[in-house]
Amino acid sequence: MTFFSLLLLLATIIGAILFVPPLRRSLVSNRVLKIFRKILPQVSQTEQEALDAGTVWWDGDLFSGKPDWNKLLAYPKPQLSAAEQAFLAGPVEQLCAMLDEWHITRELHDLPPEVWQFIKDNGFFGMIIPKQYGGHGFSALAHSTVVMKIGSRSGTAAVTVMVPNSLGPAELLLHYGTEEQKNHYLPRLAKGLEVPCFALTGPNAGSDAGAIPDSGIVCRSEFNGQQDVLGMRVTWEKRYITLGPVATLLGLAFKLHDPDGLLGGRKDLGITLALIPTNTPGVNIGRRHFPLDAAFQNGPNSGKDVFIPMEWVIGGREGVGYGWRMLMNCLAAGRSISLPATATGAAKLAARTSGAYGRVRVQFNTPIGRFEGVEEALARIGGNTYMMDAARVMTAGAVDLGEKPSVISAIVKYHLTERSRQAINDAMDIHGGKGICMGPSNYLARTYQQTPVGITVEGANILTRSMMIFGQGAIRCHPYVLKEIHAANDNNPARAALEFDQTLLGHAAFSANNSLRSLLHGLTGASLANAPGNAAAELQHYYRQLTRFSAAFALVADISMLVLGGALKRKEKLSARLGDMLSLLYLCSATLKRFEDDGRPAADLPLVHWSIQDALYHLQQALDGLLDNFPNRIAAWALRLLVFPLGKPFSPPSDELGHKVAALLLEPGETRDRLTAGIYLPTSTDEPLGVLEQALQCAVVCEVAEAKVRAAIKAGLISARGDEKIAESLQQGVITAVEAESLEKMKSLRRCVIMVDDFPADFGKQK
Repeated sequence: MTFFSLLLLLATIIGAILFVPPLRRSLVSNRVLKIFRKILPQVSQTEQEALDAGTVWWDGDLFSGKPDWNKLLAYPKPQLSAAEQAFLAGPVEQLCAMLDEWHITRELHDLPPEVWQFIKDNGFFGMIIPKQYGGHGFSALAHSTVVMKIGSRSGTAAVTVMVPNSLGPAELLLHYGTEEQKNHYLPRLAKGLEVPCFALTGPNAGSDAGAIPDSGIVCRSEFNGQQDVLGMRVTWEKRYITLGPVATLLGLAFKLHDPDGLLGGRKDLGITLALIPTNTPGVNIGRRHFPLDAAFQNGPNSGKDVFIPMEWVIGGREGVGYGWRMLMNCLAAGRSISLPATATGAAKLAARTSGAYGRVRVQFNTPIGRFEGVEEALARIGGNTYMMDAARVMTAGAVDLGEKPSVISAIVKYHLTERSRQAINDAMDIHGGKGICMGPSNYLARTYQQTPVGITVEGANILTRSMMIFGQGAIRCHPYVLKEIHAANDNNPARAALEFDQTLLGHAAFSANNSLRSLLHGLTGASLANAPGNAAAELQHYYRQLTRFSAAFALVADISMLVLGGALKRKEKLSARLGDMLSLLYLCSATLKRFEDDGRPAADLPLVHWSIQDALYHLQQALDGLLDNFPNRIAAWALRLLVFPLGKPFSPPSDELGHKVAALLLEPGETRDRLTAGIYLPTSTDEPLGVLEQALQCAVVCEVAEAKVRAAIKAGLISARGDEKIAESLQQGVITAVEAESLEKMKSLRRCVIMVDDFPADFGKQK
């Protein structure tokens, strides 16, 4: 037999195995199914409900290896309605003007009574409640924008407003409440007649909220004068409950048991949610925690054998045991709004103030913002803020399209709060002593102090990164894995074998295609990758590189799951790097879409270039770190050959690009205004931010005159220093009278900006 004949025979055998379904199932699929069932990680009911929660959106495209960029750019630009814009320009602006975070946090440890009343009277607690129930019925984008603006002024007020509009009684009632519950509670919540809180976490159940020990026993008891009322006796201990100390309506999560079979069926009914008026006998509530000198209301609550009727379960009797599913579905959307909004507001505040302070503060006769070391920090602030706001808006837009993007919500919660932390840290470095000395004129310190709050809540960031983003994304967003899991768990052997065989064949082709694409893009620098023809020409290169990384990500994700199986769940560092790759792909997508949605303003290009180049570099490093630490070294070697055939091509943004970004923050203009749009900007000279903005404008006006004075001093034309040099410069004709007047004003404003608060020696007299 010739060599050609051997090859033909081998090809015939392989073809028969691949393309003759009964033979393929017998020799390949059924055997793989047995192995798959063995390596499939054990998933608890609560984990399964978390995996099933929400919807897959653009994250599914990123997992495909060939994202459809035309589809992304075709999504409508999120827009605020006229009513939403009026609310921002009216009540939100008024609320911000009423807020003094130093007074709130240092003296009151709470919002002033008149602020509480203003919030209630103007429906801030009812932004997500439909108009038919007396609420505003605002979009997710409006909710996000309102919280962002308030957060740039007062973290206390932002948390107070965002909690009733996030995961809590209102949202749960909207989706799962009975008509009677909706009609009773939603109008009261919208008008502020009820202050809600939701109690989930406790001393022994934080990130593992599914392990809550709080429990209820179905029973019958006397209630409000009625005998033999069907209900439950509930015992719980909760903590970290925002608005808890002042709440009138307590949403409670607990595990319900029915030992006497009063409801029929199972005895362990699962996690259940109930609404309990806080004046119910046995409810212990009102004490406060003290989170990082923040003044928002937060505290513990508890109850022992508190009887509540069955009608208080969200959804009534039909809602028993479905609490975790309710929470996961609501959190899938809720996590993507409030915390990303406050994080973006903080970053915008850092960008606006650091640029102005960097231009106004002078050392060695030079604005400190022009020092290269400060430029580096300003570039990070600017680039991160641009990308953060892009992700905030695009994600809120997805929610308004009807999506509940569970994986994306984890991405934006983690990455926007982390980038906000970086921005605030950089801002504090730039401000130096101005940033660390507390007092009424310090516009950064409270935000800096309270940043870890957003890092911690709604899923601690460490676990969000290492367990949630890829752990959930690998199953929900992958085009085949969830189908394979469903087939493997099918109790019908014949149907399971058929479904698994069909899915496995598609999965094999998917992996093969991504292997070839990864290698081709690596060898060609992604020059042949797809990019949308209607996108900005100067950004086409980025679309191609993201397509390359999408293919590489899909490939390494597949191989990681294949090689490590259920062990990948415990390889949190590897999972975190895979999650970083998916996250950065999403953040870059949002950034590119923002530029298109904004009308391609050329002046913004340095911000786009910096943020995308920084992300591509970190994408590369995440992939490189994954391969460096991959347990199977042969697989790691093969993957590196496919994804980096010519080495690692990406570097961080250049110093010159960073210089351009920093310059945008130092200069008043449309780009700076677009970058920081939506935060509260007082204009009064009684306000620290108002003074800072005026000082920036004045610094620009005085730049030429200040240069004349410095040149005259250097040339020996004037000898005066300090306060006298302006007068002598005018006398000697170095500057005009108008310039002298501007310099005097600049001197006064600059001093006001750089001064910090001081107090009597006995701080005890200062509350």
